[in-house]
Amino acid sequence: MKLSSQIKPISYLKAHAAEIVRNLGKVREPLIITQNGEAKVVLQDIETYEQTQETMALLKILALGNRQIEDGKVQPASKVIKRLRERREAR
Repeated sequence: MKLSSQIKPISYLKAHAAEIVRNLGKVREPLIITQNGEAKVVLQDIETYEQTQETMALLKILALGNRQIEDGKVQPASKVIKRLRERREAR
């Protein structure tokens, strides 16, 4: 993805909003909007946004798991399975 072709000033957004919305769904690339020559916002289609959010959630879960491993907060699977079976039988 070449971002330089996806950078537009805010005046372009104002003049071409409907076209931009149509294209975002087709192209599936973010559009960077500048104001006074500085990048201010990124526009993207909803499906790409949702995928990004799901990816971030998975990365957070992985980071939490790694932190728990580093802190020694792990148990062998056989021990956990045995404990779960005991709980189920106690019901």
